[in-house]
Parts: sequence; structure tokens; C-alpha cells
Amino acid sequence: MSDTIQNEKFVELNYRVVDNKTGDVLVTVDYPLGYVHGVNDVLSEDVTKYLDGKKVGDIIEVPVDTKLLYGERDESLVFTDHIENVPEEYREIGMTITMENEKGEPRNFIVTRFDDKTLTVDGNNPLCGREVTFMVEVLTIRDASDEELDLGGAVGADPDLNEILSRT
Repeated sequence: MSDTIQNEKFVELNYRVVDNKTGDVLVTVDYPLGYVHGVNDVLSEDVTKYLDGKKVGDIIEVPVDTKLLYGERDESLVFTDHIENVPEEYREIGMTITMENEKGEPRNFIVTRFDDKTLTVDGNNPLCGREVTFMVEVLTIRDASDEELDLGGAVGADPDLNEILSRT
């Protein structure tokens, strides 16, 4: 039994996304992400190649090209409105508001600022336009069970994972 990450090993990770310019942590997980290496494509090939051969306790840093993930920042997706036009439950920094375009397609907008007169929302991904690094810490490595191999991850896990993992 190997204590390094390789195909068909169950691996648990913590990760965070750090802004290269400010050092601020922009995204983090509150619980370990578990997957079966080489079986589940929850992590992109770019990330898994950095993980091959790593051990518990190792921390890797993967640069993320946010232009490839989200495109260029689009200032036309930033809107400011009079505060009285916005329901009170949306008057909170970081609140996500889902709106539909003229085709009926949903898009998420995040409240980025408000005061007693206006509220501003931004439809760009919060990582758009930033230079960031994906920092991954290896927490667990073990042989995957047959059921985990079939599922590609932990039994009973929530498959709805943060999009940066699958698109990094």
C-alpha cells in the first residue's frame, strides 16, 4: 500500500484560492473534498498532474488563469440602482441575486456595495480579472473502496462542488 497519491487512491484535500496581488484568501472550503484520483474528473488535469506522487501534509500551489476560466472582465455586467428599487433582503454585501436575461437564461449577480442611496451588483465571477493561486493541502490518502471507485468519490458526498475545481 502506497502513501502517495496515485490512480484509484481515495484522497481528501482542503483548498483555498489566494489573490496573488493582495495575498487575500478569496475562496476556501469548510470541509475536506474527497475524490478517487484518476477516476473522478472533479479536478482538472492541470491540478491532478501537480497532485500525482504527493503525500499527506504536502501543499501544492497551482496558478489559475482566470481569463481561461471566466473570460475578460465585462464592465457591462456591473449595475448600480437606486436603493429604493431593491428589496431589503438583497441589501447585503456578498448577497447573490439571480436574474434572467431577455432569453430567460439565469445569471448570478453579487452585491458588491451599497449605501443609503444606491446598490451595486456585479455579474462577473468574483475571481474574474484577478491573478490567483489555487493552494491545495493533502489531508488523507488511502485505498479506495469498491463503492468509492464506482462513485469516483466519498460515499454519500454532495456532488455539487465549487466550479473552480472542475474548471481549473
